[in-house]
Amino acid sequence: MKTWGGRFSERADASAEKFTGSLAFDRWLWPYDIAGSIAWAGALGRARVITDEERDRIVKGLEGVRRELEDGTFTFRAELEDIHTNIERRLTELIGPVGGKLHTGRSRNDQIAVDERLFLRDAIPRLDEGLRRIQQVLVDRATEHLDAPMPGYTHLQRAQPILLSHHLLAYVFMLARDRDRLRACGAHADVMPLGAGALAGTAFPIDREALARDLGFAAVSPNSLDAVSDRDYFIELLAAVAIAGMHLSRLAGDLTLWATSEFGFVEFSDRFATGSSMMPQKKNPDVAELMRGKSGRLYGNLMAVLTAMKGLPLTYNSDMQEDKEPVFDSVDTLLAITDVVPPMLASLTFRVDRLRQAAGEHFSTATDVADYLVRKGVPFREAHEIVGRIVRHALDARVGLEALDLGTLRTFSPVFDADITRAITVEASLAARSATGGTAPDAVRRSLDLARTLAR
Repeated sequence: MKTWGGRFSERADASAEKFTGSLAFDRWLWPYDIAGSIAWAGALGRARVITDEERDRIVKGLEGVRRELEDGTFTFRAELEDIHTNIERRLTELIGPVGGKLHTGRSRNDQIAVDERLFLRDAIPRLDEGLRRIQQVLVDRATEHLDAPMPGYTHLQRAQPILLSHHLLAYVFMLARDRDRLRACGAHADVMPLGAGALAGTAFPIDREALARDLGFAAVSPNSLDAVSDRDYFIELLAAVAIAGMHLSRLAGDLTLWATSEFGFVEFSDRFATGSSMMPQKKNPDVAELMRGKSGRLYGNLMAVLTAMKGLPLTYNSDMQEDKEPVFDSVDTLLAITDVVPPMLASLTFRVDRLRQAAGEHFSTATDVADYLVRKGVPFREAHEIVGRIVRHALDARVGLEALDLGTLRTFSPVFDADITRAITVEASLAARSATGGTAPDAVRRSLDLARTLAR
């Protein structure tokens, strides 16, 4: 019999039973369901709804169920629909009818809500630690290549010289915000819904504040309808994970591009690359490409839950059963990414000579020529126009800016002087950008100090 079967005169159709059952995925919530149930038994005991002896028997029985689940001897029964009913039925088998008192004043609606929040509380520190380890490797590689120049890009076109360390540290700060988002999600979810019942609250004198302390929650949900009907804590987690996946996808995109023959900036270790089944010369950055590809999966999981929730009337609806698989999958996916990224990054070979050469190519210091003119008193818009014409001339002559002599430069503006040759070197370009957050070596060192604190 179902826990709700008294109202019904017919058994559920086998196809309906299979379609509506959630045990295949909510079974992974069993540690949190046991913890919530033990705490609820304590709350029932404090309220004198059950006796101390009954409470102790229930708790002992739940601990026995936990041991079976831990050692793999627990028998899951699909016809019991979900993890909650499987645990309760086994509890009753172990301790008799008193097990049926555990669900007094509680609904599966507030039960699943607390299980999910307890799961989230465990998942967030693991995700946070995974992102921290990526930050740490990025900091290490930035320290190793602190003064190595490279070209910076906009629109995937050479733009201005930057430092490789500056580029790597950009991702450290992105991941710092990702970690902030995860922690904010944890803070928002640190509210206990247990005791909200099905929707209207429990009818028994449960001390919910004491119950929250037992379960380690910072607060108690102030509205029973909200407590059982929203999944914004899961949606917020999915959003934070999707954004982190996007950042890591962009990192993977950089590395896969840099590994091409056309760029030649980096080489992947053989341990994090694969070959071609047809072309024997190929070395493919498959790990990085899969990092990039999995971002789509994380986005899809977020959209799945947002879509499931978007039109639901208060309070609980079975549509909300669709929240768990996307969350479990997103957590597992990001954890898998954070496991592989640190050793992959640590094993990369940066071709610093090629990076240094590329940093000065394709008129990358043209902005510095304009800045030079500005320092001589030329308005920036006029300087921009002058340098644009100089670049056009150099393109036609098929030479770089450094090949233009002073006489040629003075045909474009009389303010050019011999010091222009020092002003347009890669080193001068880098050193000029010393404001906080810039790519000058001193600025990057200050940024690196901050990044080290974020990666702890």
